[in-house]
Amino acid sequence: MNRREILGGFAALSLFGVASCSKSSDSKTPSDWDNLTLNVATYKGAARDYMTEAGVKPPPYTVKYAELGGGNLTYEAIASGTVDVGPMSEIPPIFGIERHMPVKIIGVLRGDVNNQAIIVPEHSTIRSIEDLKGKRVGYVRSTTSHYLLLKVLKEKGLSFDDIIPVALTPQDGSAAFQSGKLDAWSSIGYYIQLAQQKSHARILKTGLGYLSGNFVIAANAKSIADPRKHAAITDYILREYQVWNWIQKHPEEWAAKTEQIMGVPKALFLEQFKHQSQPRVLVPVDDAAIQSQQEVADVFFQAGLLKQHVDVSGIWDRSFKWG
Repeated sequence: MNRREILGGFAALSLFGVASCSKSSDSKTPSDWDNLTLNVATYKGAARDYMTEAGVKPPPYTVKYAELGGGNLTYEAIASGTVDVGPMSEIPPIFGIERHMPVKIIGVLRGDVNNQAIIVPEHSTIRSIEDLKGKRVGYVRSTTSHYLLLKVLKEKGLSFDDIIPVALTPQDGSAAFQSGKLDAWSSIGYYIQLAQQKSHARILKTGLGYLSGNFVIAANAKSIADPRKHAAITDYILREYQVWNWIQKHPEEWAAKTEQIMGVPKALFLEQFKHQSQPRVLVPVDDAAIQSQQEVADVFFQAGLLKQHVDVSGIWDRSFKWG
């Protein structure tokens, strides 16, 4: 989110003074972790790619990663039990409520919303949201890119009926934008940088003022119910959070490593870092985060994208303690 939806991972940055990520593992004896495997959803450029640089030690249990292309895929993997835990935006879980999926939200990473934006080609005549009327606009269904597009259109008295909406995967959206098949594209993170690198894409509107910045951590209900898995999830998420702390203090090193991973010049990542709306911070479940997600769910319901009004409060789990 996306990577967010992989953000997801992606999030907020007053990352100082976080509890040591070894805290939960230090209270365990080696035998407590015997034969324990934690299946973790990740994405390219996620925390695991910088653990060595950040000095984060390997955990005392086995971690198996599944690299997935977005929050929707991560959600489905968690729901199926293939993955124990993973990051995403607050949106994929909303669409799982009607299906009674065994997925709970266990924490929140508050983070950057300027890395989510609606972009247009460099020489496009589109200068405002009103100019999107009648234009082909790409987005990723049931994600923050979808929500952002709904919100900015509604603000100007427009809806999806006023544009030609084109639902695409991030990869297909990138190809369509680069080939000129889209007039605008609601996208996130790396794909924005890629479009800026390849075609000098111009940002029409960022997510600032429209998105909450809440990127959630979700886990399988059975994994949460298993005391050893519960402890391992806590320990592992705090290890990832140590990485985000390191990134906040070492942007040059982070950008250089990300250039190697993504094949995009580090200057673009440094620019993203410079203009982030807020730093990444890990917080426990609270009423504000639940209310934020409820507001998002209500927008999707009003847009006719949910069959019925849903109450999101039941998918949040307060048993994990962060910080």
